[in-house]
Amino acid sequence: MTDAISRGLLGGVRLWAISDLHVGHAENREVVEGLPSHPGDWLVLGGDLGETLGHVRWVLETLAPRFARLVWVPGNHELWTTDDGLRGVEKYEALVALCREHGALTPEDPYESLDDGAAARLVVPMFTLYDYSFAPAGMLPDDARAWALEHGLLCADERLLDPAPYPSIEAWCAARCALTEGRVRAALAALPASHSGETVLIGHFPLVEQVAQLPAIPRFTIWCGTQRTRDWHLRFRAAAVVSGHLHIRRSRLVDGVPFDEVSLGYPRQWRRFASGRAPLVQILPRPAR
Repeated sequence: MTDAISRGLLGGVRLWAISDLHVGHAENREVVEGLPSHPGDWLVLGGDLGETLGHVRWVLETLAPRFARLVWVPGNHELWTTDDGLRGVEKYEALVALCREHGALTPEDPYESLDDGAAARLVVPMFTLYDYSFAPAGMLPDDARAWALEHGLLCADERLLDPAPYPSIEAWCAARCALTEGRVRAALAALPASHSGETVLIGHFPLVEQVAQLPAIPRFTIWCGTQRTRDWHLRFRAAAVVSGHLHIRRSRLVDGVPFDEVSLGYPRQWRRFASGRAPLVQILPRPAR
């Protein structure tokens, strides 16, 4: 049975995901070039495709012809100020415009539903950032950065991610979370009664602290998310939550909700797991893990 016939009999669309492509590395570009086509399905690009507009454009041009729909969210690397000279919100808006040119759904677009044959789910791409609150309770951002530095950790974002015009990354994070929360609530309220009312929440950064586990560098978690999103998977009836950023691909349940980390990562990382593991992760319909 061909892929197209199988999908037609099931009556649904599959949702695939991958993040952290980091195509500044030649070996990662080779992986992207080798990704399979699923012309009737959707693909989530979960951030950190690269550091420049050129990197993101190359990924979009390479993958858009292979899928019915691309869904993009920004990672921290895309937002870095590099040789394109753009910074902060200006850089983000340029990335959104580029994605729209290639038909990719972004966090600024109306949410769309995907029917996987079992139910229609609202696909929610999100841009939330982090605010250093994945740290011991009561720590302010300066305290959290000092706490991480005790273990020799300093994220490159502190040098390369300019939040302009916001005064700080945590202020940008607060604004993005408030905007996203309002948009999701309004979109859910507007769904027809026939809709499942469930969502697929997609962001680069983990929604909950218990997912942001980095055994080798545990204090790096301060650059991994925000407590502002800790209950979104429950409040917004998530059928699945997709993230990247950690470069540790894994799936786990939190409050009964599947959370999938879908990173490719740097060549030295994915080479260790390349044998027998497909680059793309199927999110819907939910396969056996």
